[in-house]
Amino acid sequence: MALPPSAMSQTIGETVSLCPVCLRRVPASLERVGQDVVMRKHCPEHGSARAIIWRGPPDFEEWRAARQDVTSQTGVSELVNSPRAEVARGVAEDCPTRCGLCDAHQQATCCVLLEVTARCDLGCPVCFAASAADRGGDPPLAEIAAWLGHLDRVAPGCNVQLSGGEPTVRDDLLDILALCQSHGVAFIQLNTNGVRLAREPGYAERLAEAGLSTVFLQFDGVHEEPYRVLRGAPLLSLKLAAVERCAAAGLGVVLVPTLLPGVNTDQIGPVVDFALANLPAVRGVHFQPISYFGRVEGEVGGGDDRRCTLPEVVRAIVEQTEGRVPAAGFKPAACEHPSCSFRGEFMKLPNGRVVALGTATESTCAEPARGATAAEKAWRTAVRWTGSTTRARRCCCAPTAPSEAGPSVADSWGRIVEEMRGRTFSITGMAFQDAWTVDLERLRHCCLHVLSRDLRLVPFCVYNLTSVSGAHIRGAWRGRLDAVSRGAVAGGGSR
Repeated sequence: MALPPSAMSQTIGETVSLCPVCLRRVPASLERVGQDVVMRKHCPEHGSARAIIWRGPPDFEEWRAARQDVTSQTGVSELVNSPRAEVARGVAEDCPTRCGLCDAHQQATCCVLLEVTARCDLGCPVCFAASAADRGGDPPLAEIAAWLGHLDRVAPGCNVQLSGGEPTVRDDLLDILALCQSHGVAFIQLNTNGVRLAREPGYAERLAEAGLSTVFLQFDGVHEEPYRVLRGAPLLSLKLAAVERCAAAGLGVVLVPTLLPGVNTDQIGPVVDFALANLPAVRGVHFQPISYFGRVEGEVGGGDDRRCTLPEVVRAIVEQTEGRVPAAGFKPAACEHPSCSFRGEFMKLPNGRVVALGTATESTCAEPARGATAAEKAWRTAVRWTGSTTRARRCCCAPTAPSEAGPSVADSWGRIVEEMRGRTFSITGMAFQDAWTVDLERLRHCCLHVLSRDLRLVPFCVYNLTSVSGAHIRGAWRGRLDAVSRGAVAGGGSR
C-alpha cells in the first residue's frame, strides 16, 4: 500500500514507481508540500525514498490541467493507444520491468533513438550511457538497416535520433544517413558533443548533403567552467566552432544543456540569449535537468539540492532574460506526459523583441494539426527544427514548381514564410526519470523510445534507468554496463 502522507503534506496522486536500490515495483504517492510536489515510496526491503519532482510555480495541478487545452488545440489525443503485433508483449502488472511496448502503453511512438555506437571521444562525468573510447564493436550497417526496416513496420513515419556514445566517431556515419534516407525518414537528428564537427573542415557540409536534418548539440553554457565540471575538459571553443560550422553548412542546431544546480543553472538565460543572437543557425534550446543514472558513484539521486525541476527552468528563462522571453509562451508539450516536459514557440522580431506563438500554430503550414498522420507530424517537426521547408520536403504553402511567368503570389508567400521561419525558435525542456522519480503513469505516456538490439521499443527513461549500484532494470536492454558505470549521475539526451 502507499505511504501515509506526512502531517504537513497533502496527497494529490497515487502511482507505481521503483525502489532505487533493488528496482522492484513499489507503490508511490505524489504529495504537495507548500508549492512543491514530492514523490514518496516505500520498499519493504530497503525502506523509504523521497524525491522532489516539482518546485514552485506554475502550480503542478494547474499545469497538468493545461495539458487538456494544448491537446485540444493541436489535435493530439491525450491517450493514443498504439498496439504493435511485432513488439514484445509485456503484462501490465509487470510495467515497466518487461517493457517492450505492451498494450498498456498509451502513446504512439513519435521519435526513436538508435544507438549506433557505444564509443565516445570524451569521458563526461555525467554520461548517461557511460560511453568510452574502448567500448567495443559498433553495430554493423546491415543491422542498422534491419532496425530501420523494423521501424517501417512498427512505427512508420517516426523521427529518428542517431545517438550513442558519440555517433561521429563512426567513419561510416554518412552511410547510416543514406540508409535512413532510403527508408524515407523525414527527420534525422544527430546527438553529438560537436568535437568532430568543430575540428574537421567540411564535415558539417557532408552531413547536410547526406540528409541530416538537425544537430542536437551538447551545450552546457557560454562560460568554460560548466564544461570542466560536467564534461571534464574545457570545450567552449569547440562548441562555438561547431555552431559556426553548422551555420555555414545550413544545418539547424538545437543547443542541449544538461543542468546541474550550482554548476550551470545560472547559464540558462545566457544560453537562450546566445541562441537568439545566432538565429537562424540555432533553431532552439532543449534544457535537460540532470537525472541520476549512468556514471558516477554515490547515492545522490534523492537529494533535493541536486535536482532542478521543470518550473524552476521556466522561471529561470524568464528571470535571466529579464522578461525578454515571456512566461506565457510556455505550455506542457502535447505529446508526452505533462510532468515530463515543457515547450514554447517564439519569434524574434526585427527590432529584437521576442513574442510567443500560440500552441495552435504548431505547424507553420496552412493545414491544421488535427488528424495529422505520423509522417505529417514528423514533417512539421523537421520544419520547426531546421527552419527550412526545402530541407524538410516541400511546404504545402510553397509553389510546386518555379513559375515561368516570373514571381507569383505563391512565390512571394513562400519567401515570406521562409523569412518568418528564420526568426522562429523553440525553447523546450524535458525532465528524464530516474530510479528516484520514475512514475509508471509518465512512462506509459512516453513517445520517445529507444530501439533495443532485440528490436523492442523501450521508453527512453526505462532503457537508461539504473539502481544506486549501477544495475539495470530486469531485462538489461543495454547489456553493456561495466565497472566504470557504477552509479548515479547522468545528463539526459545528449550524453
